Amino acid sequence: QVQLVESGGGLVQPGGSLRLSCTASGRFFRINAMGWYRQAPEKQRELVATITRGGSTDYADSVKDRFTISRDNAKNSVYLQMNSLKPEDTGVYYCNAGVKVTTAPVFDDYWGRGTQVTVSS
Repeated sequence: QVQLVESGGGLVQPGGSLRLSCTASGRFFRINAMGWYRQAPEKQRELVATITRGGSTDYADSVKDRFTISRDNAKNSVYLQMNSLKPEDTGVYYCNAGVKVTTAPVFDDYWGRGTQVTVSS
């Protein structure tokens, strides 16, 4: 089975920074796109940023110019550098990856359990 494990969340003051990490482990052939999503209390989960295997990125408008997504294919890892954090960035951040687990040309969706980010003074 494939597991995605996030780390790096915590409590930070407004204007501060955090770096989230996510590493995939288990038996698989290849990881395609990876991304970060977040869910604030009483809100739906929303896209934060995604990155293709080749490094192309996409961001939610609310985090552009503040967050940077990156990945290390050799380590099966994706990262999210979050700067100039705001209280509205508070939520549980989830890692997502499209993973090829069989020889078929199919990528299945996998999620981590999430890491809490709280931005508060």
